[in-house]
Amino acid sequence: MRQIVLDTETTGLNARSGDRIIEIGCVEMINRRLTGNNFHYYINPERDSDPGALAVHGLTTEFLSDKPKFAEIADEFCDYVGGAEIIIHNAPFDIGFLDVELQRLGRPAFREHVGEIIDTLIRAKEMHPGKRNSLDSLCDRYGISNAHRTLHGALLDSELLAEVYLAMTRGQNSLSMDLGSDDDADGAGIEVVEIAEILVLSASDQEIAAHDALLDGLDKQVKGTSLWRVASAESQQAN
Repeated sequence: MRQIVLDTETTGLNARSGDRIIEIGCVEMINRRLTGNNFHYYINPERDSDPGALAVHGLTTEFLSDKPKFAEIADEFCDYVGGAEIIIHNAPFDIGFLDVELQRLGRPAFREHVGEIIDTLIRAKEMHPGKRNSLDSLCDRYGISNAHRTLHGALLDSELLAEVYLAMTRGQNSLSMDLGSDDDADGAGIEVVEIAEILVLSASDQEIAAHDALLDGLDKQVKGTSLWRVASAESQQAN
């Protein structure tokens, strides 16, 4: 599976009122492994950044003045992301800007160029309700160092988000990956991926005795046989 982790920096917060993209950073993963085939451009937005945005990304008008315009990198960008699953933190923001830039060039909306779009902010809110779920907060939560992140940068943030996403979805590794076509009925296109050995620890005699004593106490409380004992007996009969 080809996945692209994507981030942008912009001149401000509102694409519809004239703010533009000034940086695009993308990190490629194939079968959950970073490939090093990244995509990164600073872009001349043909306007100044808002003071608040400039304080976040630090990319001055002077620095961006000799960089390519979005129209000059649009073909390469669309080819790079084409058909891939896209991972973005707070996806509506970045997609809104990309849609406006593509619309300026008479191109289809961003979603029409790519596969599924995964919003890690939505996933983080589902996994950690009521907690801060900014990229910095998620880095802290998953033990990912972001000490070198003094200003926001699209490529750096994409690299951090890739690590966050892998940590968030660590339990979703597949035992096999289909590398062939649908015609590989004999299984020739299936590569088995080795995973870490699963350790099974048997209970000690002391632990078994303590467990039985606990069940005896439950039996006394219900004045009969507790559900735990019933379930254990049924399981043993089934085996």
